[in-house]
Amino acid sequence: MTKMDLVNSVYMRVGFSKKDSLMIVENVLEIMKERLEKGEKVKISGFGNFVVKEKFPRRGRNPQTGEKITIAGRRILSFKPSNVLRRLLNGKK
Repeated sequence: MTKMDLVNSVYMRVGFSKKDSLMIVENVLEIMKERLEKGEKVKISGFGNFVVKEKFPRRGRNPQTGEKITIAGRRILSFKPSNVLRRLLNGKK
């Protein structure tokens, strides 16, 4: 599913113009990005949680040379589906 698929779904289900539907989808995604960038959790009831996690620097090695290296720390985005979505995906209601 692409962003335009979401826009078309909003257009078909809600009846807004495609321009308004695009603006709604883009605004929702922008709000989510801003909150995640600040390190906040984004919880969508019945869907799941988006959480930014911190990965600390760690030791590793270059597989081609065998040389030991330090892998830099970084932030990653994690998604945990809600129980409602998990049951739906597994065919249980």
